[in-house]
Amino acid sequence: MIRRSPSWLFFALIAFSSLGHSTSWRDHPQWQSSFARAGVKGTLLVYDEKADVWHVSDAARSRQAFLPASTFKLFNALVALDSGAVKDEFEVIRWDGKVRGLKDSPVAEWNRDNSLASGMRYSTVWFYQEVARRAGEQRMQQWIDKAGYGNRDISGGIDTFWLNGALRISAEQQIDFLRRLADDKLPFSPRAQEIVRRISITESAPAYVLHAKTGWGTQAAQNKTNDDLGWYVGWVEHAGRRWFFAMNIDLPAPDDAAKRMPLTKQLLTQLGALPQGN
Repeated sequence: MIRRSPSWLFFALIAFSSLGHSTSWRDHPQWQSSFARAGVKGTLLVYDEKADVWHVSDAARSRQAFLPASTFKLFNALVALDSGAVKDEFEVIRWDGKVRGLKDSPVAEWNRDNSLASGMRYSTVWFYQEVARRAGEQRMQQWIDKAGYGNRDISGGIDTFWLNGALRISAEQQIDFLRRLADDKLPFSPRAQEIVRRISITESAPAYVLHAKTGWGTQAAQNKTNDDLGWYVGWVEHAGRRWFFAMNIDLPAPDDAAKRMPLTKQLLTQLGALPQGN
């Protein structure tokens, strides 16, 4: 069992102080109508950096911690780079030949060789499990503690703790992590943070750049009756401003996962974080 360093409290206090509790919070109850029309329950939290304002729908849920699922790939990639698990975003790890898929449907992009960049783009679980094994439990725990990521609990297996183990993170904590990643303020090398910022870009247009990561996690680790959970987190650079966002929704049915991105982008557009017609 890995013993945690007492330094975790220092980093946790730094993280907490950056969450903006002294700044303005604006509740958007009308957003829940958008969630309801989409047939899902969840929260959306957005931080407008220039205005120093937090916009939220369901503030209580925005502070509730859940499995990070594949949103943890952002952190995992940083660890992989600075631990030497891979040398850069292009180094290939060979596919082992095992066919993998989602909800019993094979995913072609998963069933081939992958790199840090392609694994981020296609959310290739096996690749990021392998780099976590290469980093090892001790180094992973050290990085988790230094960064103050979520509840810092990686019990449940070095290659599964973010999928069905004990790690938990809230929407508010997601945004704290993303803000520090965007500003080179995480305890990782500037090179690693720059690479992860680059491979997290999902859309790049003349008017805006979108960094984002989805996640789909099972809530059944402790309660077999709970719905799955869907994440969509990231930030938008648009009109000389940055908006950081984190949304999560319950997924009672697999088809609900497809609602994460359009719902979030619709509400970001209403705020002016994304241009019309994006």
